[in-house]
Amino acid sequence: MQINEEIRDAQVRVISNTGDQLGIMSGKEAYDMAFDKGLDLVKISPNAEPPVCKIMDYGKYKFELAKREKENRKNQKIVNTKEVQLSPSIDTNDFNTKCNHAVRFLKNGDKVKVAVRFRGREISHSEIGEALLLKFAETVKDFGSMDKAPKLEGRNMIMFLVPIA
Repeated sequence: MQINEEIRDAQVRVISNTGDQLGIMSGKEAYDMAFDKGLDLVKISPNAEPPVCKIMDYGKYKFELAKREKENRKNQKIVNTKEVQLSPSIDTNDFNTKCNHAVRFLKNGDKVKVAVRFRGREISHSEIGEALLLKFAETVKDFGSMDKAPKLEGRNMIMFLVPIA
């Protein structure tokens, strides 16, 4: 934004600090008017014909803007992605433990990436990994739903789960 002396336009439309339109005048005249009031002249619409300038306290405006942005960032929910890794030959108790970890992550509101890592010749039986991932999704269905179906990427088969709102 251009403020005070940076505004070099011959004619500008001026709005007062109370919101009243003061009309079209020269940039120098508008700056002098703002200076007399102890405020700043800020160009708020440079593409208009003639450009629109407003008389305001620029420092206060910047502070309010920063405060609003900070408030918006504070209210923003950050979603983390947690990962659970399985192997095609996982045992029942290990599988249940991994499911419990995923349930805990989903309760906390995090996305869960479930990956089955294939080693050696296990890749030729990728249907075992897909069945394992579908069984995993079925086990945690009360806490999360499948966002992305199982998909083979290199030597890993990946599935994403999102918490149920």
